[in-house]
Amino acid sequence: MLKNILRIFVGLIFIASGFVKSIDVIGFSFKMEEYFSASVFNMPFLEKSALPLSIFMVLLELILGLMLVLKIKLKWTLNLLILLCIFFAFLTFYSAYFKVVTDCGCFGDAIKFTPWQSFGKDLIFLVLLFILYYLYRKDYSDSSSKILRYSVFVILILDFLFNIYYGIKHEPLIDFRDYKIGTDIKAEQLKIEANPSEFKTFYSLKNKKTGEIIKVNQDDYISKNYWQDKNLELQSDKTTSEMVNPGYTSEISKFKIEDERGNVFTDEIIMVSKAILIFSYDPSNMDKKNITTAIEKMKSNKDALLLGVSNAPNTFFGINNAMMDGTAIKTIARSNPFILTLQNGKIIAKSSMEDYLKK
Repeated sequence: MLKNILRIFVGLIFIASGFVKSIDVIGFSFKMEEYFSASVFNMPFLEKSALPLSIFMVLLELILGLMLVLKIKLKWTLNLLILLCIFFAFLTFYSAYFKVVTDCGCFGDAIKFTPWQSFGKDLIFLVLLFILYYLYRKDYSDSSSKILRYSVFVILILDFLFNIYYGIKHEPLIDFRDYKIGTDIKAEQLKIEANPSEFKTFYSLKNKKTGEIIKVNQDDYISKNYWQDKNLELQSDKTTSEMVNPGYTSEISKFKIEDERGNVFTDEIIMVSKAILIFSYDPSNMDKKNITTAIEKMKSNKDALLLGVSNAPNTFFGINNAMMDGTAIKTIARSNPFILTLQNGKIIAKSSMEDYLKK
């Protein structure tokens, strides 16, 4: 009885993880690109394959999770899940130890984990999988109702495939991001200003007699007179700035739109009664078909502020242009290009250009 509960629990966690990523597989592909970048594994030749690889990884996680819950090919399933978990543990440990990827994307934008939390999670599930492997070592046979189990398996996989297709073709069915429809950007910015992140400088001090190195923050360095201790030598190359209070965290903090000279005019955009913005996070690979038609439709809103925003100057013709960090643009929507509509700073609509033209 207990081993069945454990098996279903572990399987459901893998399904939940895969489900969240299937909803927003393009977002997961952005995370894969981050791992392939020069600053992490230096495999830029795989960046263009990030989306198909992401689809494969998501489907693998979903299929194995379902097979574990439904007790289909159990020995084979457990072996593959253990290998998958070892792979994930390696990635999260690498991210945590070398501080290269701040969020593994294990549960997409629905639940955020620090790299060390992600690594700890992977170790826990690796242990649970080994326990299941031991408990079922003499019981790998499929349970009863084989037709029912395989029918459920096929139906759910088809549903997950639809989620993936819809998220790629349009926008995610469920929006877990900070920029979901209904978000008041002005209100979010006020929350960020009221509770900002707090950083402190930390000094490394080496005891000249014992060789021991102690780490103290900027306040203690002064108040406890560490700076006056002749036996302590400041290791200036090891001075760091670290976050001591995350404050109110939101991706809205990166919503900064600038002109070509670097002047920020975000406030002007969120203060007007209506603003329609067309975004592109990768102009060179942007779907250029029907852009002129989309801009003409935007212009039909006579009283709205209209703007083209990308990470490169003069991306859009026939409309005023502005700039924004490409990574920040990716957090808003996944299509390239996409249209965002604001009303008094509140997001009231966002869609791919193709869907915008259908409305």
